[in-house]
Amino acid sequence: MNLAELARELKLENLTPHVRAAPGQVSAGYASDLLSDVLAGAPKGGVLVTVQVHLNVVAVAVHAELAAVIFAAGRRPEPDVIAKAAEEGVALYASDETAFDIVGRMYAMGIRGRRE
Repeated sequence: MNLAELARELKLENLTPHVRAAPGQVSAGYASDLLSDVLAGAPKGGVLVTVQVHLNVVAVAVHAELAAVIFAAGRRPEPDVIAKAAEEGVALYASDETAFDIVGRMYAMGIRGRRE
């Protein structure tokens, strides 16, 4: 499943529609609100699910080479965070669902956590 299909299936709000979705399949996910944990364990090309909405999330996504970030629980980042993500080419999505429910649905779609 590619990122566009994942977003459609999860009914995610695309916060960066002008960012071209990463090519290829989304095969891994990661859920954490501790950014040092994301840096240490998120799989390259994976999708992060978090409730953190500040600028450092974008920096971590870039450094960890993530395909996208999903903000859970109705959280939405400020415009400056969205602008920085667009500048860096990071796709951002939002959902009103809890992180637990988003990750459960991703798991049901065959997306697993993976440590490289």
